[in-house]
Amino acid sequence: MANERILVVDDDANICELLRLYLEKDGYTVSITHDGESAVKTFSEFQPDLMLLDIMLPKLDGWQVCREVRKLSDKPIIMLTAKSETFDKVLGLELGADDYVVKPFDAKEVLARVKAVLRRTSGGSSSEIKQVEFDKLRINLTNYELWVDSKRVDTPPKELELIFHLASNPNRVFTRDQLLDEVWGFDYYGDSRTVDVHVKRLREKLEGVSDKWELKTVWSVGYKFETKE
Repeated sequence: MANERILVVDDDANICELLRLYLEKDGYTVSITHDGESAVKTFSEFQPDLMLLDIMLPKLDGWQVCREVRKLSDKPIIMLTAKSETFDKVLGLELGADDYVVKPFDAKEVLARVKAVLRRTSGGSSSEIKQVEFDKLRINLTNYELWVDSKRVDTPPKELELIFHLASNPNRVFTRDQLLDEVWGFDYYGDSRTVDVHVKRLREKLEGVSDKWELKTVWSVGYKFETKE
């Protein structure tokens, strides 16, 4: 049985209770709140392992909540949205969300997404340490830690999985579709701009750190982690 804590934030009480039913049945501890201000306060007090966050909220909207929570924690956030425009998805990812589910959704799908994200961020039960190192860079997928120039840098799980995947295959070019399939998984209903958003955020953390490697764009193809030794 699971024992992780899930914070559900949605102004629709019926949706909250439906998700509570499914999550608690699977062994999760659930806390619910219905507006953005109380979401930020409850996140700080409840210390969840994952937050399900609606976008259209009173007081503070989901974007604002995501910004505030990212100042406190890098725990995964799954956005719940009734909007399907690419802009909404990309904005959420730029703010630090890890995944999104479009309403109307099946509660079983949400539960599956929660399990998948928590499984990725827990590091699993294997004793093998998944880590790659380069000059002034260490990416540890077991503990979900990114170390840049001897400093730990808070990084959302999906960003870390992406840079780990690229750096584990130095100088290999990946198309955006390959990265969506191999990093996000076959069940991810995203588009290629998702990859661009995550690469942009990683570059903000990594660019200029070392002249021995580079997160490089291969125009009209995709991306690679290029080493220069």
